[in-house]
Amino acid sequence: MWIIVRLLIGLVILVVVEYYFIKKTSLALKYLVPSFYKDKFKILKRIFFVWMNMYPIVLVIVYVYFAITSEYMTMPESRIFDYLFIYPFWIFFILTIQVGIYFLVIDIFKLLLFPFYKKHKDILLKTQSVLVFILTGFFIVYIPARIIYDYNEVSVRPVEYKKSGLPDALNNFRIAFISDLQADHYTDEGRLKDYIDKVNALDTDLILVAGDFITTGPKYIDISANLIGTLHSRYGIFSCIGDHDNWAYRGDVTRSLTEVKNALNKNNVEMIDNSFRMIKVDSATIDITFITYTYVGKIQNSTLDSLVKTGSGDLKIFLTHQPRQHLIDAATKNNYNLFLAGHTHGGQITFLFPFIWLTPTLFETSYIRGDFWFNDMLVIVTRGLGMSLAPLRYNSTPEITLITIKN
Repeated sequence: MWIIVRLLIGLVILVVVEYYFIKKTSLALKYLVPSFYKDKFKILKRIFFVWMNMYPIVLVIVYVYFAITSEYMTMPESRIFDYLFIYPFWIFFILTIQVGIYFLVIDIFKLLLFPFYKKHKDILLKTQSVLVFILTGFFIVYIPARIIYDYNEVSVRPVEYKKSGLPDALNNFRIAFISDLQADHYTDEGRLKDYIDKVNALDTDLILVAGDFITTGPKYIDISANLIGTLHSRYGIFSCIGDHDNWAYRGDVTRSLTEVKNALNKNNVEMIDNSFRMIKVDSATIDITFITYTYVGKIQNSTLDSLVKTGSGDLKIFLTHQPRQHLIDAATKNNYNLFLAGHTHGGQITFLFPFIWLTPTLFETSYIRGDFWFNDMLVIVTRGLGMSLAPLRYNSTPEITLITIKN
């Protein structure tokens, strides 16, 4: 039932944003290029919209099939299908929302200045039409360029955490924090290997992962685990559980998580579920609490309360997949130094707008990306590498977070 509701919500949003976009661009064309609007625009519009919406039509078929049969279907893994239908749809959908935000701002100003607009309608309508063309033209170029950039680039974001009284053994201790690698058809072996090579080039003491080694599908488990196994650090590689680690086999969470864990263990990467590890660095200790908080499994409050009280190391780290407020509160209350999370992909699709990150991820959490301080505890939400739902990133460049501990 929930699948049908989500499908209907998605279709309503799609229809509304596409209608609003075409209405505004049609008015601009009608005013500035009336001959083209009259002779060619209508038929081109129909052809274009059928093409752009072939992908959601296929999705509707897949969802309806699943709702009727309960058998999970996957989209065809074809580069031809990607470039003919999937990428064009997502680029166009992002375009309609991105420019639609600015169109909405223009309409709000028109309402606020309605008496003035009505008096100078002809001049202002021409100005509005020109603005529509400028905005649409700019983003037609910017959006694909930014998507290509965010697919191919990885930034290393240095973060420094200072703690007074830190033992000398932990001074300049370097932690590579990564998340959401999500091996799949789009984040293939080549892309994943490039990312891992960048992590290894940092020559870190410890590597922590906030889960999501795959997106979906069992065939990517070994691909991801074998490549992750090539990571190296002096004191090991540890991970909590991510959402997608439960979804290798849709409908069989236990099998999915077991196979992911086993594949990682074979490659000397330990995935830890609601537990605690102490790492000795000479005479100093680092305590790491691994908390499972995913859509599939949420830690019980009693277990959380017990785990966060464990350990009294020289450096205390709380690692989880989703950055939830009650988890942050629990870590703050128990004097953790670092709270590390991923999950958000840094707002995988973030719309360009002055002074604010506009992303659908805001409906889930306000901790989208970067650093947040709670007393002496630093919360770090890393952007990760992979993608889900949409097979692209927009204004969210993949990231490796390099944490250096300082006295």
